[in-house]
Amino acid sequence: MVGTLAYDAVLFDLLTALLDSWTLWNECAGSEQAGRRWRMRYLELTYGCGDYVDYERLTRESAADAGLDTGVATQLLERWDELTPWPEVAETLAWLQPRVALGVVTNCSDALGRRAAARLGVPVHVVTSERAGAYKPDARPYQLALNELGVAPQRTLFVAGSPADVGGATAVGMTVFWHNRAGLSLPEGGARPQFESRSLKALPLSLY
Repeated sequence: MVGTLAYDAVLFDLLTALLDSWTLWNECAGSEQAGRRWRMRYLELTYGCGDYVDYERLTRESAADAGLDTGVATQLLERWDELTPWPEVAETLAWLQPRVALGVVTNCSDALGRRAAARLGVPVHVVTSERAGAYKPDARPYQLALNELGVAPQRTLFVAGSPADVGGATAVGMTVFWHNRAGLSLPEGGARPQFESRSLKALPLSLY
């Protein structure tokens, strides 16, 4: 007997869970250490925003705060179309596409979000923080994606790319798989994902 997937939709963080944005940030910063320092400061600013603030402004401010020339932010945006999917992304999305609704919920501008999603090679519904009016982990981006796809959070798997995504998606009521490629740590007392792996190959998509 043919089974049924446990979910009606799978939503992904875009810039970490599906795309290797860390490498590009590191290259623009000049080293892995500088890139990580810049990226972590950017995440602090983004998660503290709530309402949407110009994404380019945040990349510049975080670079300056990390002791880098703000020109690295300009370089990042100029090289945006070099973002590369993780090796198993194409196979994973191709398998999912005919079976569930697919979407990405990403913390960036609408223009950059669509350019990044085009790197996936598979059409997905795109919700950006700019369009939602807020940055994750605020509930608004997640909820907008659920509303536009017409799916219930209880029937949706969210593939998180960062610790904050774990808490944000959990608060909306979705099951969370944390694609923890970078080996990051969750904050003390924060929400825990139902699933965690460094590879998308471990996605809990078994039939029942």
